[in-house]
Amino acid sequence: MVREEAALQTCQGRASRSGQLVLSRLTKRYSNQIAVDALDLELEAGEFLTLLGPSGSGKTSTLMMVAGFTSPSDGDIRLNGRSIAGLAPERRNIGVVFQNYALFPHMNVAENVGFPLKMRGQPRAVIEEKVRGALRLVRLDGFEARLPKQLSGGQQQRVAFARALVFDPDLLLMDEPLGALDKNLREQMKFELKRIHAQLGVTVLYVTHDQEEALTMSDRVALMNDGAIAQLGTAHDLYERPATRFVAEFIGESNVIEGTMETASIFVSASDLRFTVAGSANPAAGQRAILVVRPEKLALTRQSPDDYRFRGQVRGRVYVGDFTRYRVEVGEQLVLTVKIQNNRSAAIAREGEAVELFLDPADARILQG
Repeated sequence: MVREEAALQTCQGRASRSGQLVLSRLTKRYSNQIAVDALDLELEAGEFLTLLGPSGSGKTSTLMMVAGFTSPSDGDIRLNGRSIAGLAPERRNIGVVFQNYALFPHMNVAENVGFPLKMRGQPRAVIEEKVRGALRLVRLDGFEARLPKQLSGGQQQRVAFARALVFDPDLLLMDEPLGALDKNLREQMKFELKRIHAQLGVTVLYVTHDQEEALTMSDRVALMNDGAIAQLGTAHDLYERPATRFVAEFIGESNVIEGTMETASIFVSASDLRFTVAGSANPAAGQRAILVVRPEKLALTRQSPDDYRFRGQVRGRVYVGDFTRYRVEVGEQLVLTVKIQNNRSAAIAREGEAVELFLDPADARILQG
């Protein structure tokens, strides 16, 4: 029991060893195509940072260069102040977890987890002690003798996590690690990953195309597009203050309305609908602009309490469980999506019914047109 506690404490001690990662002008070219374009990014020790983006945005190419599985065309990778761009993967002290688990089918759980330590020439007693600690960390103690085929998908992924952590890595890389799991299991594993990260404090670079994973698990999110970072910030930053139209449309759901700034606080849509917005110095009056409104920021009413309202007609409604999604036509060729939480005080409207929408000016995001 004492040795098991020591093994767990060894795992927990990784927090002090967790590494700072700095990517400087990191570039990857394939023939005439640029997969990653002069990327600058810094992860603080112990940070959980997610690379999010559509297919082909460069997020996995970035992770593969950090892992050492792909060589950079240009730029540098520094871990704890030391350049690792020219090192072989096994010399970088980095743990990697893939979507497909990559467990050895002929090895039991203990052998799979202990494999990295065996390859490093660790004594048998040390391997056994560290394997016990790693399995206890992922709540799989007692599963040492099972083969991968005797485990559920979630259990196999936990084995993969334990194997990536057992040798005390300075950095943990995860490439779509929950992608092969069903929805309920993904939700469970998200909590497990957050628990493990909080317990260890290991630096994590996580790759996913699933924005919900990114927003709920990360300290910061780097949204990538065309090999570059479109916006870097907290989940709150990206959702509430998108910097571009791409960010607004990729993160969550948005109503994106094109128009012109009449004054610093009046936006006029292409269909001549006037919106009062929070004062904006950029774009200036007379310039083209884009108004971004999240569907849940619109209130559905029959008589709103002040002047920040406009009339419309319900053109469709879909019950989604915790909320109802409405499509409301508010002007010529302008239909807005409205999400109303399903509670006792929620306004309910029928298809074809005339309604008013209320928008607080503070909830309207103005971007360059």
